[in-house]
Amino acid sequence: MANRTAVIVPNYNGIRYIGNCLASLREQTAKDFEVFVVDNGSTDGSAELAAEEFPEVHMIRLEENTGFTGAVNAGLKEAEHFKYVLLLNNDTIAGKHFVEALEKAIDSDPRLFSCQASMRLMSDPLLCDDAGDYYTALGWAFARGKGKKAERYKKNTPVFFSCAGAAVYRMSVMKELGGLDPQMFAYLEDCDLGWRARLKGYENLYVPSAYVLHAGSGSSGSRYNEFKVKYSSRNSVYIIRKNMPLWQRAVNLPFHLAGFGIKTVFFIRKGFGKIYIKGLLEGMRMKTEPVQAEPGAYLAAEKWLLKGILLRIKEGFV
Repeated sequence: MANRTAVIVPNYNGIRYIGNCLASLREQTAKDFEVFVVDNGSTDGSAELAAEEFPEVHMIRLEENTGFTGAVNAGLKEAEHFKYVLLLNNDTIAGKHFVEALEKAIDSDPRLFSCQASMRLMSDPLLCDDAGDYYTALGWAFARGKGKKAERYKKNTPVFFSCAGAAVYRMSVMKELGGLDPQMFAYLEDCDLGWRARLKGYENLYVPSAYVLHAGSGSSGSRYNEFKVKYSSRNSVYIIRKNMPLWQRAVNLPFHLAGFGIKTVFFIRKGFGKIYIKGLLEGMRMKTEPVQAEPGAYLAAEKWLLKGILLRIKEGFV
């Protein structure tokens, strides 16, 4: 039987992580997959390490850093004949049932566009890093369960979108959507992707029987830095303009003003206020056209955005 799943691992200067990541894929219980490493012009020897120590991996080497979106889209072109595509961060170590569990989950329902694994902290595997991602009417995306005990998140759960750090996607829908939006470069591109799929009538699911250990910020270097703050703020405005029609933006305007206001104060205190505001302004200038949705899909998405606020309150704002 031909391999069903292409595992795409974007890499940019991931010398500390890429070896352990690829080694964990060798130990999978599933065997019906192939691995593609897309290197974004690394200069630290990580591409050479992957090619030399893992000859079974398909290497795609780009001349410059095209961001997470560029790397994934390059991988999708090479893997378009696969049924599923599994995106995996280079700073992860996958549990041995990772691929098998995600394939089984997405096989179970043709309405599923994506299924996300449980992402646990590499520094403390008992703690959760991401148990499925949500977007709120405040204009915030967040990872459910972050920093909490992983045992609390043991059930398959519908989520607004899957974190692309460890998730499988249906290739036919990925093609229908046109892959990741190359304008976004990095951050919230998975939110945009899952949102667009939802507007087309598809669903996304958290699957805890698949898990990875995640170091976090393997490419950007830290939780808060100028690169991450700029692209996150820019893209947070862009996806609203892209995935909400004018009436929905008007309905959510009070929430957006409150949400972005709170974030502005937060980043001023962190020393990134100017970068954050600059990103917001850039997001307002980016060219886009609203995504055309299936009947009732905008209202269904709005319910998720309001649900996201309630869940954020429940889980805490810290």
